[in-house]
Amino acid sequence: MDTKTNFSRTTIVLHWLVATSIIGLIALGIYMVETESWHLYDIHKSIGLLAFAAILARLAWRWRNGLPQPVRPVSRLEHVTAVAAHVVLLVLTVVLPLTGMLYSGASGHGFGIFDWQIFPSHEVAGQAVPLSARWSDFGQTMHGFLGYLLLALIVLHVVAALKHHLFDKDATLKRMLGRAPEST
Repeated sequence: MDTKTNFSRTTIVLHWLVATSIIGLIALGIYMVETESWHLYDIHKSIGLLAFAAILARLAWRWRNGLPQPVRPVSRLEHVTAVAAHVVLLVLTVVLPLTGMLYSGASGHGFGIFDWQIFPSHEVAGQAVPLSARWSDFGQTMHGFLGYLLLALIVLHVVAALKHHLFDKDATLKRMLGRAPEST
C-alpha cells in the first residue's frame, strides 16, 4: 500500500507504464495524422488497447489506495488543484481510449490487438463502411480533442513535479521515482 512518504512498487510501475504508453501513443497519433501514415493505425490501436488494460489496472489500484497525499503541508488551493488534476488525468486516460474505440468501431474499421479482432471491421468490397457516420465523427473529434487536452495536462503535471523537486525541494518527485526516504 502507498503511504504519505512512499509509493508501492505497483503504484510506481503502473504510473510509468501508463505515462510512457500514453505519451508514446499521443506522439504516434499526431505523427499519423500529420503524415497520413495510415499503415500505423493498427499498431496505434493495438498498443492503445494494451495500454487500456494497464489504465484500468491503474484506475483500480488508485481506487484502492486513494489519491496521492502531499508529502508536506500545502495550501488548500494547492491541494484542491492537485486533487482535481489527478482526477482529470485519470478520467482522461480512460475516456481517450474509449473515444478511439468508438471512432474506429463506428467508422467500420474495427479494432483489436494486432491480429486478434475484438470488434471486427465492417467492409464491403474491401472498403470500410461506417456503422454510424455520426458516432464515428463524434469519436474522431473527441479522440483528437481529448488527446491534445491530455497532452497539455501531462505537460502541466510534469511542470508541477519539477516545481516540487527544484523549487519546493520536497520528495514528491522522488516518491514517484521510488527514491523517497523511508518514513520513520
